[in-house]
Amino acid sequence: MTIRRAFADLSVGQVHYAECGDRKAPAVLLLHQSPRSWAEYRAVLPLIGAQRRAIAMDTAGFGDSADGGVPASIEQWARVACELLDALHIQKADVVGHHTGGVVAVELAAAFPERIRSLVLSSTPYTDEPFRRARAQRPPIDEVAPSEDGSHLTALWQKRQGFYPPGRPDLLEAFVRDALKVERVEEGHRAVASYRMEDRIARIAQPVLIVRATLDPFAAPHAAELQHHLPHAHIVDIEGGMVPLPDQMPEAFARTVLDFLDTLT
Repeated sequence: MTIRRAFADLSVGQVHYAECGDRKAPAVLLLHQSPRSWAEYRAVLPLIGAQRRAIAMDTAGFGDSADGGVPASIEQWARVACELLDALHIQKADVVGHHTGGVVAVELAAAFPERIRSLVLSSTPYTDEPFRRARAQRPPIDEVAPSEDGSHLTALWQKRQGFYPPGRPDLLEAFVRDALKVERVEEGHRAVASYRMEDRIARIAQPVLIVRATLDPFAAPHAAELQHHLPHAHIVDIEGGMVPLPDQMPEAFARTVLDFLDTLT
């Protein structure tokens, strides 16, 4: 199935997105982790696009999307995502978010409830005060100091290698390509760490699926905590899933999303 790529002129400038499927079908908006891009969903798009209009956008400031010179924040990224729905004349969408994308999805549903039919929160952290304190005490996730000999590229690879499946250098290559396109690679993680989800999550009334990648040490422990604050949500485990779940296991990921959407009326 053909992946169509285009730009939309939004408040921050040009925002890039990719889509698959019938434009008249129900829309599914896919939001990526930091510092990735739409390419995290490259293999997922055709699978969801076989039944839905699947759209994967580059968050403002990531991939090929402009940031408009506006400071990075979850709230800003959610506003821009809603602007993309406007530009594509989509009145209501199901939203799928992975890691950072899941946090943006929460804000999108809280800020624009009439536009969001349901949420799939994949490997999504619960970002409350204990989360913020813990994050402040840890070193940067992806930030490396530039070096003349290029050894910082190896350092960037090695920072993620332990959280990616062995024998899949293609997944790490995809990560490094996206990371090199971001001017401030740590900005997405800082935006997540400063987001006050505890003030927003009670607004979520839409159906919610929580996807737990069982081998993702950063996110898997948050699934039960998210469900505590979203008691109407269900948890589905994807065994063997790691940090790059959508492009690591696209078939299992897409099937989990579609099975959930099929339960909605």
